[in-house]
Amino acid sequence: MALFREQADVSVRPAVLGDEQTIADIQLEAWRTAHAEVLGEPVLATLDRDAFAAGWTAAISAPPGPGHRVLVACDGPHVVGFVAIRPLREAGTDGTSTAGEVVALEVLPVAQRGGHGSRLLAAAVDLLREDGLVHVATWVLDGDPAREQFLTSAGLGPDGSERVLATGVREVVERRWVAEI
Repeated sequence: MALFREQADVSVRPAVLGDEQTIADIQLEAWRTAHAEVLGEPVLATLDRDAFAAGWTAAISAPPGPGHRVLVACDGPHVVGFVAIRPLREAGTDGTSTAGEVVALEVLPVAQRGGHGSRLLAAAVDLLREDGLVHVATWVLDGDPAREQFLTSAGLGPDGSERVLATGVREVVERRWVAEI
């Protein structure tokens, strides 16, 4: 008698053309849910779904260089999250890098706490390692304790660096989180 275990039909795969609208929708919904207070309604009202989708189309179909990748998390046939990564170019060096950056990582709010973010981050780190990188970095908006908790549980921590983003409506602060991989 064969023993079978039930498994959830979840996965991570490279993004393909056709995913860009869903990725844009996920990004917009996640930002409106997680960052409404920090960004404010005037900033959120300026977000353009078509512009986001066009950016994701370019990222998927014509990445700007080696190591630039977009992955999606699937729950059954449905895309529920995504991650975008790239190698970092270190200032003052020969242009090579030892670090990669998680440029974006978002999961639909209704699909959070299902392991999708962890699978996306693990897949991203695996790809960065395959590229010979030994550090990972990402930026976190102030006022996002859920993301901070997620990153802490994944072994990342703040390194003290911050940047101010001018949104055209208000300035917001992001802090860099890093880890060795």
